[in-house]
Amino acid sequence: MKRLFQAAKMDELGDLTELAERRITGIGGQVRSNLIPPLWKEVSSYSRTKLRADLIAGATVAVITIPQAIGFALVAGLPIRAVLATAVVGAMVSACYSSSHHLVFGPTNTISIILAGAVLSLADVPLTSLEKVLLLGCLIGLIQLTAGLTKTGQLTQFISRTVIIAYTTAVGVLIAVGQIGNLLGIDRAPSVSLPGTVRHLVSSFVFLRFGPPTAAIGVACLAVLFCLRRWRPHWPDGLIVLALASGVAALFRLDTYGVRLVRDLGEISGAMPIFIGFPLNAEGMQLVPRITSTAFAIALLGMLEAVSIAKGLAARSGQRVDPNQELIGMGLGNLAASAFGAMPGSASFLRSAANLQSGGRTQFATLFSCFGVLVAVLLISPLLNLIPVAALAAYLINIAIRLFNPTQIMIARRATRSDAAVFWFTLVAALFLQLDTAIYVGVGISLILFLNKASTPTLQEHAFDDQGRLTQIETPTERNCPQVSIVHVEGDLFFGAADIFQDGIRKLAEDPTIRVFILRMKNARHLDATTVMALGQLLDYLQSQGRHLVISGVHGDVAAVLRRSGLVKKIGLENMFPAEENATLATKKALQRAQALIGVKPELRVYYQQMAPVR
Repeated sequence: MKRLFQAAKMDELGDLTELAERRITGIGGQVRSNLIPPLWKEVSSYSRTKLRADLIAGATVAVITIPQAIGFALVAGLPIRAVLATAVVGAMVSACYSSSHHLVFGPTNTISIILAGAVLSLADVPLTSLEKVLLLGCLIGLIQLTAGLTKTGQLTQFISRTVIIAYTTAVGVLIAVGQIGNLLGIDRAPSVSLPGTVRHLVSSFVFLRFGPPTAAIGVACLAVLFCLRRWRPHWPDGLIVLALASGVAALFRLDTYGVRLVRDLGEISGAMPIFIGFPLNAEGMQLVPRITSTAFAIALLGMLEAVSIAKGLAARSGQRVDPNQELIGMGLGNLAASAFGAMPGSASFLRSAANLQSGGRTQFATLFSCFGVLVAVLLISPLLNLIPVAALAAYLINIAIRLFNPTQIMIARRATRSDAAVFWFTLVAALFLQLDTAIYVGVGISLILFLNKASTPTLQEHAFDDQGRLTQIETPTERNCPQVSIVHVEGDLFFGAADIFQDGIRKLAEDPTIRVFILRMKNARHLDATTVMALGQLLDYLQSQGRHLVISGVHGDVAAVLRRSGLVKKIGLENMFPAEENATLATKKALQRAQALIGVKPELRVYYQQMAPVR
């Protein structure tokens, strides 16, 4: 027993020494290592074959990016140039620092709709919408960069996938409902809430308060998109429809019929993005306390999206990715976007999947797509200005419909009751509350339900049968000795389980015939101070009544916690039996000790590896 605890102490000292060495040589070096662009590692092995594949994939992603960026500008209520700049500057910086060969950073539907809500909630602030968004983007980038450098990105694995499914479903509903007005030429609803928007749309349609030419363009574009998706799924449907709509608008001068065009939202100029600096002026700093919560929510959502998409792509490509490096790339991308007057972005599933499916081999594919977007904007900006807003609305509704995944929704609703509760709570919160609040609601509910499961240890009474095997018993008459209770403890014994653990043992202790309790802790894990104090209170309670506590099967971190806390000395080394190779040997020894404590001659013979008995 002493050797076990000495070994645990040496292991602890070794861990502390290693930790100290890491701190001495590690923090600065780790930061420098993480800030070296992983893209440089691809340069030495880059070949003509990879170049050709990356050029094709980059052109494909650029074709998808342009209509998406223009549509997201409509959702966020921002100048189109600010969204296109995200797809150029932010994506370029993020690609350099991303460990994934295929992850594409840029404007996304979820970020766009959250930003729209955040801007509306700050209507009383005397700053332009873009200035508010740039400040948010700067904070988001700092949060994500810090998370990546401190390696806290692994915490995203504790966020339920059900939260993301419910949230994405709600975003699809909100985008679709929000764009129906633009599709049919209906004026903006006085209320931005979902019920208010639905009432406004229904009443406008019933009383014919919409624009027939706009509705005709919108419905026609939506029909063409559905047809292309059904019969030509590999074609760039968005680019085709928007190009056709732009040509029709120019040919028939649709603006003279009251059809709104992209130029009415803000003229797209063929200009290079320019550095304007970070928005950390006096007015911006005063706004920071109000937007910090929203920034954290968007940063968290972005981290979840980036890690889940990167892992999903890696599973298909066979590449290994570093989640923390993805956060570093995304954080730097958002900081660069903020400094160049662009909205914050996140990982795009559609563009990332297109990159992989098009044969992209390295991060250079994303760089080529950025250059493609920039060249296209410089050359064809007059045509982009002629795109009807109704056509953009049709394209966004088409994207929103793709956000619905019936298979995943069914799994989330039917897998377990906890998953169903998380799904519905998150969905309702996202539909009827602010989207950043919905993220916290979903994460909070999922963690509460997880802790409820994790904080329920199993306490079962066991005894040895005639063959010497330890089995569960149902009645006290099955005990090996009527005065000795062997309690098998299984589960996580952290602070959340301490009360349940103590109450379970105290309930067994109500039986006055039991003189010795043996806690078999071979499968107990993660003891902490709260659980140790609960054990101490149980020991005091038993000793006050002249009864005893014996512990068997302790090992690893459980043994280390008991030793460091001083509980081993209080219980007594003679009452502690560490785990051995034979799964039940420690408990057999503990039973012999218990029988000796109450003056009963031990009847159980203890064997080492089925060899000579121990006398």
